[in-house]
Amino acid sequence: MSTAPPRVTSYSRRAAVIFIVLTGVISLFADMNYEGGRSVVGQYLQLIGTSAFALGLAAGLGEFVGYAVRLLSGALADRTRKYWWFILGGYVVQLCALPAIGLVSGWRLAVLFLFLERLGKAIRKPALDALMSFAAKQTGSGFGFGLHEAMDQIGAFLGPALFSMFLFVGPQGTDLAAYRTGLLWLFVPAALAVATAIAAKCLFPHPERFEIPTKTPKIAFAGFPLVYWLLAGSAGLLAMGITDFPLVGLHLGRTGAFPEQAIPLLYAGAMAVDAAAAILVGLWYDRFGLKVLGILFFVEIFTAPLLFLMPMPGIIAGMALWGISVGTQESILKAAIGDRVPEDRRARAFGLFHTIFGAAWFVGSAAIGALYEAWGSWPLVAFSIMVQTAAFGLFLYTLKIENTTLAAPAES
Repeated sequence: MSTAPPRVTSYSRRAAVIFIVLTGVISLFADMNYEGGRSVVGQYLQLIGTSAFALGLAAGLGEFVGYAVRLLSGALADRTRKYWWFILGGYVVQLCALPAIGLVSGWRLAVLFLFLERLGKAIRKPALDALMSFAAKQTGSGFGFGLHEAMDQIGAFLGPALFSMFLFVGPQGTDLAAYRTGLLWLFVPAALAVATAIAAKCLFPHPERFEIPTKTPKIAFAGFPLVYWLLAGSAGLLAMGITDFPLVGLHLGRTGAFPEQAIPLLYAGAMAVDAAAAILVGLWYDRFGLKVLGILFFVEIFTAPLLFLMPMPGIIAGMALWGISVGTQESILKAAIGDRVPEDRRARAFGLFHTIFGAAWFVGSAAIGALYEAWGSWPLVAFSIMVQTAAFGLFLYTLKIENTTLAAPAES
């Protein structure tokens, strides 16, 4: 049963912008932590003896476990309305996990910390997405999520870039000790992120008051409208064909297409593209609606061929498309969900959506890792193109449904 405080007053649009910027600062520091760590985790795990199959399986299983828990955390956040406690607890677990990898020597224990990092994100993500969806109603959903994602990706750029700089100029070179020292430094942005989150909780204890009352969409199944389920299905197919950056990093390290020290910088460049794309497509979404989401499904078809089959210029182009895809996933895909699900089901809607996404990601990552380990790049690319094309087709059907009477006349 909901325990939300009565909405005597609502926060203003100006307050909503301040809230979005403040949560963006939290995400900036958080991304410096975990994106900095994730940009080197493929190379680091290879150094301590992990195979490509084990890496692909671990990445996929970690994503699946992390996404699956979101179903529970989202439902609990909606039921209790203790959004901030889920956010704070999740950040503490997530942001301590990757730096702790620098304290261990065995790859099995390192994989356990990878799971904890995903688990922490699962605890806090649906609650944070719900709060963002409330505030974004004041600014335009696309712009609100886009602005937050852009700030988020500043941190995602700085983390890998600074890690790459450390590997280039650090006194220990690029050996195992250098990676471990760099990982331990990630505790600094972790502390800054948690401190900023505590400050945000004090300033905005009830962000659900940002929500602007709107007409409730017609429910199709299990409390959610039909377009929600179609978006979840198309995004699941999309996730199945995504190539994780740890595997991309392992591939580049094996082939020598990039100097090892420059691989985190390549990731940082993709995050910079992500930040710019998030703002742009967010504004387009507020103006043109759901059809803008087709950008995400279209560009993903080409990422794997460019990253795994092309020389350096193609790899750079592939990482740019990968950044556009990530930026679109984290901005208008979430805005589309927030605009089509009632407020009191918002956190569980994000949790369920992420669970479907993560399950598909697990299946796809395991298959992609196995294909690459056994036969190399071509089977991996063929699998990715096949499922990404299917995702694009299902999205086009979703768009058709959105524009017909099946998209449901709203009920007051």
